[in-house]
Amino acid sequence: MSRWWVGGLGRYLVRHPSGVASVLRAAWRLRREDWWRQRPFLPLPAEAYWDFRLATVNGEDGVLDPEGVVAVARWSNRQRTSK
Repeated sequence: MSRWWVGGLGRYLVRHPSGVASVLRAAWRLRREDWWRQRPFLPLPAEAYWDFRLATVNGEDGVLDPEGVVAVARWSNRQRTSK
């Protein structure tokens, strides 16, 4: 599960609780189809899709930081509500 986890994200969200809803909303949209039928039984994205999203956000060797995760989640949520 560490593949999908961003180090320090939990601590960042404890200090900045306004970002929790944005991150959860964005994470829910990234989940793979039929996630409840495959191990781990968590709503995680498909590995190929997650790799693609990481590359488009940060480049091939980019690293996600907690502040960036919240910023991208907020941007994504604004894009979905502006339609």
